[in-house]
Parts: sequence; C-alpha cells; structure tokens
Amino acid sequence: MCGIVAYIGHREACPIILKGLRRLEYRGYDSAGVALLNGNLNVYKKKGKVSDLENFLSDKDTHSTIGMGHTRWATHGEPNDSNAHPHYSNSSRIAIIHNGIIENYSTLKTLLQSKGYTFYSDTDTEVFINLIENIQDENNCKLDEAVRLALHEVVGAYAIVVLSKDEPNQLIAARKGSPLVIGVGQDEYFLASDATPIIEYTNNVVYVNDYEIAIIKDGELNIKTREDIPTTPYVQTLALELDSIEKGGYDHFMLKEIFEQPRSIHDSMRGRLIAAQNHLIMGGFREFENKFVNAKRIIIVACGTSWHAGLVAEYLIEDLARIPVEVEYASEFRYRNPIITEDDIVIAISQSGETADTLAAIELAKQKGATIFGICNVVGSSIARASHAGAYTHAGPEIGVASTKAFTAQVTVLTLLAMIIGSKRGTIETSKLRSLMIELENIPSKVEQALEMHDKVIEIAEELKDATNALYLGRGYNFPVALEGALKLKEISYIHAEGYPAAEMKHGPIALIDENMPVIVIATKDSSYEKIVSNIQEVKARKGRIIAIVTEGDKVIPAMAEHVIEVPATSEYLVPLLSVIPLQLLSYHIAVMRGCNVDQPRNLAKSVTVE
Repeated sequence: MCGIVAYIGHREACPIILKGLRRLEYRGYDSAGVALLNGNLNVYKKKGKVSDLENFLSDKDTHSTIGMGHTRWATHGEPNDSNAHPHYSNSSRIAIIHNGIIENYSTLKTLLQSKGYTFYSDTDTEVFINLIENIQDENNCKLDEAVRLALHEVVGAYAIVVLSKDEPNQLIAARKGSPLVIGVGQDEYFLASDATPIIEYTNNVVYVNDYEIAIIKDGELNIKTREDIPTTPYVQTLALELDSIEKGGYDHFMLKEIFEQPRSIHDSMRGRLIAAQNHLIMGGFREFENKFVNAKRIIIVACGTSWHAGLVAEYLIEDLARIPVEVEYASEFRYRNPIITEDDIVIAISQSGETADTLAAIELAKQKGATIFGICNVVGSSIARASHAGAYTHAGPEIGVASTKAFTAQVTVLTLLAMIIGSKRGTIETSKLRSLMIELENIPSKVEQALEMHDKVIEIAEELKDATNALYLGRGYNFPVALEGALKLKEISYIHAEGYPAAEMKHGPIALIDENMPVIVIATKDSSYEKIVSNIQEVKARKGRIIAIVTEGDKVIPAMAEHVIEVPATSEYLVPLLSVIPLQLLSYHIAVMRGCNVDQPRNLAKSVTVE
C-alpha cells in the first residue's frame, strides 16, 4: 500500500527520495515524510501529498547523502502529521519507514509501555521501531542484530528501512509479504517498493525475499536471513524504460494507459500467437501441460479488476476447454476452509504480483498440494516467485490506481491460455481455433477503432456527470464487463454504481429505475442479443436512461437508446476486450468533469499489500 524510497551513496539524497516518492505516490497519498542522516537524524513529515512535504522542506537543511522517504496509505491511525512516516524511536536515535501491518502490535505496545515507552502516534509502525530500540538496549547489540531479533517477535507483513544516528553510513532493510527492491549503482544503492524510482539511475536490481534482511554499509550490500544465514544477492537487469512511467503528454496516467491498450494487448500476445504460422504457445504452460489437460477443476483467485478478468476466464475455459472453473475472491478464499486437492490447478491473477490476499490464497492452496499458475504484470514480484509456473502480461507499468490496460492484458493472456488448453484437450475444433487466432491478432487494431469513439464518450459523460447512481447490465461474456464498468465509475468518480447480469434486473434492481437512472447496457451482437434487446425494452418502459454499447452497424438498439457507443464486430469470446474500452473512457471523463483526482482516488491505493 505505502511507498518506500531510500538512498545511500555519494549524491544528495533528498532530491532522489522526493522524486521517488512522487513516482510512488500512486501507492499511497495520505501523508509523506523523509528522514535524513547527517550527524543528526532529522525527520520531516506532513499530512497530504508529496507536494505538501516539498513545501514543508523548502526552508529546511536537507543536505545528506543517506536518507529514506515514505508516502502513506493509512491502516492504523488516521492521516495526520503524527501518524505520517518516518517514525522515531523514543530516544530519537533510530527511525523507520514501514509498508504493511503488524498484527500483534497491540500486545507489543502494552509490553513496551510497561517498560516505560511512550507513544506519540496511533500506528503499529511506532511500536515496531521501539521494539527494535528496546531489543538493542537490552542486548547491547548492533542495529542489524536488533532488527533481526525484532523480526522474530512481530506477526504480520512488512517492508522496512531503518536508520540510526549511532551507526551512520548504514541502511538496514527487511521484508515479509510487502515488496522491496534494491537498485545497485556505482558505489550507491537505491531502495524502493517497486522499480519506478530506481530505473532513472540503474537497471541492476536485487529483489529482497521474504524473511531476508539487507545491510548496506560502507558501499557494500550484504543479505542474510532472519535466522542469520548469509545469502548471495541475485542481481537482475530490469527491462523497463523511463518514458514508460511518465505521462507522455496526457493529462493523467489513466488516460495514457487507456490509449496504450492496442500496444499492451499486442505485447501480451507477442511471441505467443502467430496465426499465419499456426503458432500458439505459452512458455509457463509447457511444464504443466499434462496437469492442465487432465485437470478436473480450475480455481481462479483474484481481487478487484483481476477478479473480473477471472470471471471472463471462467466463460472462456469452460467454453473452449470444457473444464469446470470456480472464481474466488482471494480475500474470502482462505477463510471458508475451501476444499482443495492435489489435482486442482489454481490460477492467481494480480497486476502488481504483490496483492496480499491473493498471496495468502496461494500459500493455502500450495499447502493443500495444488498447482499454482500465476498471471501478473510485474517481473520478479512475489506472486511470480510463489507460483509453480505462470505468464507475465507484459502490459508495461500501470501507474493509474484504476486498472485499465491491466484488465485487457489479463483477459488476453487468459484467452490464450483457454485456447491452448482447449487445443491440447481436443475440445475446440481446428477451424474454430484457427479463426479465433486470426481474430485475436486483429484485436489491437479494433481497440484502436473503439478508441476513436472518444469524442462521443465525452458528450455522454457531460450528460451523466451529475448522476448519483448507475446500473451496468450485460449478459454472458459481457456480464464481467458490466461489473468492471461499474467498478471503474465507483473508483474514480465516487458515483454509486452496480453491475448485474441483465436478466437479473427484474429480480430486484428494476425497482431502482426511473427517469433519473442511467442504465449502461453492453449489448453487442452475440448469442444473447435478442434477450438483451428485451431487457432494454424493460428499462425503456420504466423511463430509464439507456446508454448502449453496441456492435458497429446495429440498427435495432439505437432506436431504443438515448445514447449509443459502437465497437467493432468481433468473436463473442473476445468481445470483453472491446466492450470495456468505452466504459473506461466514460468513467474517466465523468470523474474529470466532477473534479475528482483520477490517478489518486480517495481511500484507494494501487497495490493492496495488506490484508
């Protein structure tokens, strides 16, 4: 949830840290702070955005070549100056930044209070740093040893960086369940929650593993386990370009990422699909081909937008591969004592690859002997490493909190997977598979056509921007798209919206429809077209405001709807990749017109790394 940046080297630390925090602000933007070590250990922090912190620092002495910064998404304690990170220990000689949740903080806090410790915030993080200080004092040990011992006492998730004025020229970091990456430069090191603050300076990185402690001192990086066993850092080379994390002339990252979808969908297929050569492969599938071919059940676990992609995959896999599929909210999966066997395949979907609930679901499934197939966007992420096999979506960095290109990239990879399984199982005819391969290759150009409806969407957004509620309806493959469209509107415009299967409308939601209720119907031509036409007539009879997403050239629905947005014709299996585009644009423009912060919607963060 929160963003962590730290630097140690020969440059001025503060400008590097602040620039990094701006790049990580999508991970949390309730408050921000820095700690700089230069003889004294100085902590400066402020409620609000990173820009508020920068203003606060304008008259401060920030000269230092070692420091750390944090941008917060609140868990324990409301957003204010006191709860902002970094946090001092009681003696003010040690400071910490922390991403995650310490579940047993209350017990530890009571213990520390009994020893005379005072707390000045409502956070679990302040408990953590005072625990470290207490262990160091009682054991008369070095800071890295105190951190190591403290990690045995805390329960929960964490990525931490610790500074001490008594041991200058040293950064100590550790992680469990929250991401942490170290950039390796020339006599300098950069630490961050993800690679976006690092790539400007180096593309050589080390991903810290769970239960590992990194000690950077005197120009050297050493890593050891919580059990004090040294490990050899594995330096990887990042394939990430700086311009991919900039806005590139767009007003918002979200709009940029919507318009990047022709390329990101293509990149998700690149090397995996060449229709002219009848080439259809997925590297991560090969090792477990027999497992997939003989699977009796596939379970998909995900959260939010990724869960909606999983629902599309349920239709695809059952349709094309004839394997039963269950789609589970990862956040509920582990708490209902699910029945999992060694014959099950669990597909875990996550843009960041760090989603805490999905990681917890993976661990449970692995304990039961299931095979885990991970689908995520971030190379080297926790889910990628926890899975037995998997596939990257190759969508490129997604900075906007509301996922757009991540959804279509996930659906693309899941479509390829369903086609491959169906082909290997012999449940899809060769001619049908061939036709689907050709059509999937054409999807990027058809997404470009769908994006040409941009001006039409702006006109509709102008009329809907003052709505207080909205219904989204779809059938079959378009039902998950209705859910995704409603989620996008809720996330960034704060308009209450719900997605429903169109046939379910008359089982309750129809009571809400009146002349003020916008009803967005995804009504492309497919096997349920006649049924969706009937549903539109039901809405129209009750004076609902109908906005329809239709197949190009449709003559029936435009006569019934107040507004129509056309998308190109495609296979029913692939229509979510097109029908979702105008819904993304609609939510974006409504949010902009309402004055909402599109890239940083209230109460949300990009990567949910806490349960």
